[in-house]
Amino acid sequence: MKIAEITSRFRTRQGIPAGVWALGFVSLLMDLSSEMIHALLPVYMVTVLGASPLAVGFIEGIAEAVASITKVFSGALSDWLGKRKFLAALGYGLAAFTKPIFPLATSIGWLVAARFVDRVGKGIRGAPRDALVADIAPPHLRGASFGLRQSLDTVGAFLGPLLAIGLMWLTADHFQAVFWIAVIPAFLSVALILVAVKEPERPKKLRQIRMPLHRDELRQLSASYWWVVAAATVFTLARFSEAFLILRAQSIGLALALVPIVLVIMSLAYSLSAYPVGILSDRMNRVTILIFGLLLLLAADLVLALVPDTIGLGLGVVLWGLHMGVTQGLLATLVADTAPEELRGTAFGMFNLMTGLALLVASVIAGALWDMAGAQGTFLGGAAFSVLTLVILLSIRLQLSGQEPV
Repeated sequence: MKIAEITSRFRTRQGIPAGVWALGFVSLLMDLSSEMIHALLPVYMVTVLGASPLAVGFIEGIAEAVASITKVFSGALSDWLGKRKFLAALGYGLAAFTKPIFPLATSIGWLVAARFVDRVGKGIRGAPRDALVADIAPPHLRGASFGLRQSLDTVGAFLGPLLAIGLMWLTADHFQAVFWIAVIPAFLSVALILVAVKEPERPKKLRQIRMPLHRDELRQLSASYWWVVAAATVFTLARFSEAFLILRAQSIGLALALVPIVLVIMSLAYSLSAYPVGILSDRMNRVTILIFGLLLLLAADLVLALVPDTIGLGLGVVLWGLHMGVTQGLLATLVADTAPEELRGTAFGMFNLMTGLALLVASVIAGALWDMAGAQGTFLGGAAFSVLTLVILLSIRLQLSGQEPV
């Protein structure tokens, strides 16, 4: 049976297209590979290579910022070409071909280079892939489609650390062996997008975009879109890299081989919540759901700061994962709702640039707080940013709510 025929069977009663399912499984496989590595990388950098928590925060922030900056140009290029799949496949391919660098790296410099190139691949694929989901999904199922892709993506994100735990046990904490095994699903991801994802024809009614990043084109992005970007940016300042969840687990004395369980728990909560929230967002006010997601983040920060034991760690990580599931697919849906169809790639690129830079700032601040005040200071700082973000979101709720389905 052909792969395209198999993926067509994944349609739901609601009619979510097979292409969205296929992109979800592409993301699942790549995240499986990436998280097998990234679940161990912060501890590997600190315990084996001697990096400081501040260095971890800086490296993680820089890596995500590089991805976000790249998304601007790849998104704009997809609008100029009128094609999304080629760039998405290129990004997945680049990420796959850089995975062997991780087991071969012998210094922090090599790991920085590997993370840099890997995140360039993520940046190339991100905006065109999200725009492709928006192109494929019918408008009345847009929230469910983004939620589904995000949910499948996150299945890989919790299976990856789970495999890392088992492999660390089987290999007696041999980091490089686990990193080599992680190469396999990355290449399967590339094969799947090449074979199973069919890009829809560009509607003839859409105007041709010559210079997507020119100010005249950026002016075509509505005020509502820019409100979404502003809200997402301040929201991202309230959270930081999940690497600090791993360091928090280490700080309370969790065994080295069990540290990746943090990402397993977080990603499981993320995965189980993203799709139902996506369906819900097609039926009610999306900004209200976004505010609820921020309250979950505030609760997670307070628990992680004030309950320094395994129970507090588990509860805090679950709340963190639920906040991600409630907010991340929803923010992508809001971008698709408010951006012109012919500029969706550019819109997703600008959105990811701003949130990526915010994540860089947030991660560096988190690392500095950890060095100065320990884990409690880092998560209390995150809680303070969450309160500030809540005030800002409430103040712009009326501007966004007029564009939301209720």
